[in-house]
Amino acid sequence: MKSFTNDKPTLVVVLPRFPYPLEKGDKLRAYHQIIGLSEAYNVVLFAITNAAVPKESMEKLAVYCTRIEVFYRGPVSICFNLFLCLFSQKPFQVGYFYSYRNARRMHALLKDIQPSHIYCQLIRAAEYIKDYHDCPKTIDYMDALSKGMDRRINKAPWYAKQLYRIESIRLKNYEVRIFDYFEHASIISRQDQAFIFHPKRKTIHCIPNGIVPSFFERPQVETDKDLVFIGNLSYAPNIEAVEFISSEILTKNAALSCLIAGATPGAYVERLCAKSDIQLLGWVDDIREAYCRGKIFVAPMMIGTGMQNKLLEAMALGIPCVTTNLAGNPIGAVDRESICLANTSEEFIEMIQELLTDQDFYTKIATNGQEFVRKNYSWSRANAQLIDLINDTNSK
Repeated sequence: MKSFTNDKPTLVVVLPRFPYPLEKGDKLRAYHQIIGLSEAYNVVLFAITNAAVPKESMEKLAVYCTRIEVFYRGPVSICFNLFLCLFSQKPFQVGYFYSYRNARRMHALLKDIQPSHIYCQLIRAAEYIKDYHDCPKTIDYMDALSKGMDRRINKAPWYAKQLYRIESIRLKNYEVRIFDYFEHASIISRQDQAFIFHPKRKTIHCIPNGIVPSFFERPQVETDKDLVFIGNLSYAPNIEAVEFISSEILTKNAALSCLIAGATPGAYVERLCAKSDIQLLGWVDDIREAYCRGKIFVAPMMIGTGMQNKLLEAMALGIPCVTTNLAGNPIGAVDRESICLANTSEEFIEMIQELLTDQDFYTKIATNGQEFVRKNYSWSRANAQLIDLINDTNSK
């Protein structure tokens, strides 16, 4: 563990998942925020998990945390709390991550630690500490989860539509209710801020993600594919993106070659890739190598919320990106200057062909995209904003 420094205040960070390995967006954000926060605070990590945490993952966080407490949830606890949600208005996502036993242990630890501040990532973990009032607290919504759920309704099978609709409503109401339990709130983008329907939502601070310097260094790898897509392949918006690439892009232009990489690809993703002759990789130790095998990064994101770090990473590596307005707007890059926006299969194909055949245009997007990310997205800058927010002890 990182040695305790008496001249730093103690900050408890509460996460709904252990933040390593970095195969999910919330883990990536939490991990790099903890690195930055450890410069200003003695960080105590409270991480909720339903599986044993490998020693290697613990060691990764021990470098930055003075203390790590892991709160396990077994299958019985998960099922019981999901059952209780049937008789309340709490979102099922909140119920899934909650445990009364863990909540009691967490509050006992807080009384012993007496932190100067608590930083909670996502409303999924907010139930644990919303009623602790012995120090100020900050909630990081990260994404507008209710809007992401709402966007899934039309895509869901008929038998699941009502469940998605109920969860969307519950999330929307919970996002409003939980706001008043915290002194400060943050979120990843203005686009997501607009979907938190609290009257004071404009006071929510927009704190983006960043890019580590290594993503500006291209590894020595052959670029052997026209297209590449990277993402957690068990996440519904990424699965739909793979489906779009397979059925809407490659079926209409079979000459294009494609690589898809990411953690936990399921049988459905495997079938889609096999159908369209897409090369599929699972977890890659140096994900930059997978990015750089493609000439163009395509991200047809049609549902979901938040900021797509995959786009920032590809742009930092100097790979032109083609994505939707939904994913491009939170980043803020200008269409056809630093990024290319498309929303239909025809627009994606047209933009891909233009990039592949017009070398000047390709170079312009690649160069401008890399410079845009270098200028606007760094973890040091984002973490400085977060530290300033936490240090502001004035309540709303």
